[in-house]
Amino acid sequence: MSHSTPPDVIRDIERTSPDLVARAAAYPSSILADVAGRRGALSSRIAPLAPGMRIAGTAITVEVRPGDNLMIHAAMAVAKPGDVLVVDGKGDESCALMGEIMVSQCMALGIAGVILYGAVRDTEAIRALGFPMYAIGANPNGPTKLVPGRINWPVSVGGVTVQPGDLVVADADGVVVVELGKVPAVLDAAKQKLADETARIDGIRSGKQLRPTWLDGALRKAGVLAEGETL
Repeated sequence: MSHSTPPDVIRDIERTSPDLVARAAAYPSSILADVAGRRGALSSRIAPLAPGMRIAGTAITVEVRPGDNLMIHAAMAVAKPGDVLVVDGKGDESCALMGEIMVSQCMALGIAGVILYGAVRDTEAIRALGFPMYAIGANPNGPTKLVPGRINWPVSVGGVTVQPGDLVVADADGVVVVELGKVPAVLDAAKQKLADETARIDGIRSGKQLRPTWLDGALRKAGVLAEGETL
């Protein structure tokens, strides 16, 4: 019996719907990370080139060998407007995997942003372009374009497994990935979480609620306060 093996380049994937991406773009990464079970946040090594950069879109996953960007070029040819390239560059910082030329192409293609578990170059030019680029560092060395890899297979980026089609949201705090099947429920929970936190901040600023309502109960449960005791 023969078994077919998926190709290294998977062109067609199920994507997070544009309406869900638009909803997700309204929330901070911190809210989404909290309601997603405090998981899905990538390592803080992966940071924006400028604090004001934001991303919301669907993951196109790219696996490359350290120092080679052949498959990123292939992924750009496969990607659709609104997609986010999530590149597993193995955390290598010995050379840049992308620079101004590739970012200019990404912008022309309508790619929403790049999450790069590797290094980048031409950082000043990319900041001036305003393209959302997240990376672990910068290096002026250029890459090779020789080594095969895979597109739209699961990748591990910054300690998180990312599947093609997952929701990616990034801001000044970092990058959060939400599994495709959980996006609607996470966004519903995010709406309530944001409302609760907004009310809490209003209570603090108005002086009406200067400590959390749950604090005494949590301290009793932890054994810090006796039953019936309060601060």
